[in-house]
Amino acid sequence: MSQPSRNDLPLALWAPRIALLGMSIGILAILAVLLPGPLYRLGIVGLGGAFGMITYGAYGGMLAVLITVIGLILLLAARRREYFIRIIVGITLGVIAWGVPYMWLKKAESVPAIHDITTDTANPPQFQADILALRKGAANSTVYGGPKIAALQEKAYPDIQPMLFSLPLSQVYAAALQTVEARGWKLVSNDPATGIIEATATTFWFGFKDDVVIRIVPNGTGARLDMRSESRIGTSDVGRNAQRIRVFRAALYKRLGLQYHRQ
Repeated sequence: MSQPSRNDLPLALWAPRIALLGMSIGILAILAVLLPGPLYRLGIVGLGGAFGMITYGAYGGMLAVLITVIGLILLLAARRREYFIRIIVGITLGVIAWGVPYMWLKKAESVPAIHDITTDTANPPQFQADILALRKGAANSTVYGGPKIAALQEKAYPDIQPMLFSLPLSQVYAAALQTVEARGWKLVSNDPATGIIEATATTFWFGFKDDVVIRIVPNGTGARLDMRSESRIGTSDVGRNAQRIRVFRAALYKRLGLQYHRQ
């Protein structure tokens, strides 16, 4: 009577299946993390449902890594190295599915739960009628939160300050307008007479709408630029609005041929 081959033994049979299970869970987990953004943008799922999917995806990623590691141990014991691609895929997808939401969570915990950032907390630039019409029904009000929000911003983002220029106001205004257009924001209104520029920025993944108002006024023989960026939805912007102001500032100074120095 012939002896069963090593590949017919239970361990050799089950090891590839466990590895395949881990890889399959990893694929489902990464889809649960990546798809909520497009599904939300298309109106297929609500914000709560989208975040719920991401949460399940993160837990699924952890499960995928655990099961795939078990599969790795079994494959090594069964000497079935031809199935190692399943291990690589399963662990990679599982780590990404868990790691991306974890990094978002840590980022959210590292910044204050605010969504309205401005370079002038004492007298924030005010959104005009065109933006207000677009924000009708938005969860977040355009009324600035006052000293409490200002204190949180100053502690978290001390570099968000007014931008002062020795250049003519008209030159700064033109460069600011060009920078808004170069950033790909949707220009809503611009009025050289008042020095006001309004635009809407749309985030890449979820398609969240954040509104921007820029105010440029005379400052001696030069100009002062203040900027405000506010999310339409969400208690916390996870630092997105402050980063938008920083990126705009860097691009504006580069366009003007200047180097930024905090005032």
